[in-house]
Order: sequence, then C-alpha cells, then structure tokens
Amino acid sequence: MRLRNATWILILVNVVVFALQYFIPGFTESYALVSSDVFQRPWILLTSMFLHGGPWHLLFNMYALFLFGSLIEQRIGTKRFLGAYLVSGLIASFVASFFYPTALGASGAIMAVLGLTIMLLPDLQVLFFFVVPMSMRTAGVIFALIDIFGLFHDTGIAHAAHLAGLACGLFYGGYLLQQKKEVHKMMIAPKKKSKHPHADLDEEDLERYLQHGRL
Repeated sequence: MRLRNATWILILVNVVVFALQYFIPGFTESYALVSSDVFQRPWILLTSMFLHGGPWHLLFNMYALFLFGSLIEQRIGTKRFLGAYLVSGLIASFVASFFYPTALGASGAIMAVLGLTIMLLPDLQVLFFFVVPMSMRTAGVIFALIDIFGLFHDTGIAHAAHLAGLACGLFYGGYLLQQKKEVHKMMIAPKKKSKHPHADLDEEDLERYLQHGRL
C-alpha cells in the first residue's frame, strides 16, 4: 500500500506527542535532545524532532508544515518528501547537539521543507510574518540572515538547526532540479540520435518521474 498525505500524518504525530508531553511527567526530558547524551542515546536525534516547547511553538511549526509541506509533497511525491523531512531533521538535530546543551522541535525539518520550496517554487508569493508580500526566494534570504544573526546572540532558538535544515532543503532541491534538466534533455533529444530508451518521454512521464522517482 502506497503511503499518502505524509504531511497530515506528520502533523498528527506532532500533536499526539505534544499531548503526551503535557500529560506524562518527565516525557519531554526523556526524549529531548541532550548534547551530552547524543552518542549514548542516538534515538533522541529523532524523538526530539517531534517535541515542542509549548502550544505556540507547536502551532507555528505545524502551520508552516501544513502550508509548505502539502505543496512540496504534491510536487515531489510522498516518499521523497518524507525522506527529505526525516533525514534533514536528523541532520539538523545532530548539528544542534554541537551548539546547544538541549534542543527540541520540528523546526530543522520544516526549514528543509522551506528550502525545497525556495528551490522548486522560488517565485511563490508569501506574506512574510503574515504582512509583507514577497517571493519565496526573498523570504529565504531573510530567513537565513535572521538565523545567521541568531547564531551570535542568545535568543532561545536553535538557529544552527534552522540553518542546517535550510541547507539540506536547498541542496536536495538543487539535486531535483538537476534531475529535471536531465530528463528534459532526454525528452527533446531526437529519438533516432539517442541511445537512451526513454528519449521519447512526454510531460506526463516527466511528472511521474519527479513524483515517484521512476519512469
């Protein structure tokens, strides 16, 4: 059975875990990222991605995941989206372990989703802080500058994890764009001059490839 709607599943898991944090004493402390314990308890790199520091922390993260996760999942397919989310979140958690004694939250993984959006939909118009209209390209630059500034100031936010997640999303988005260019070359190359069996691909083939990684 093919997994669908990973964005909604991730949101549900985050909400359920937050409820566990609220009702079970010590739950947060047991599964949050603690830098000194990373190599003794490596699973906290994953579990900390589903913990949040409060209702507003959860709300803002899930709102961003709902908006941009749905777009990117439709664009690249559920399997690729979920893989990018989880791997980027793990990398962001690992990076955070070198900067902060403790950390938690889905922000690193969600910043990867934003990075993918910046690469794949750079001209998408968004309201920055719900007020200022701008493209995702411009918003990405501002996000990066805010987090770079935050690296040198104690704001209580894991800016290093944000930057690591954003970098993962930008890198993977660039990789997918390169794949798309290669497939386009295959589509426009005359079949008689190409030794590749898929030289006569059409737009439907291309979309299938981008979403599911196969032709």
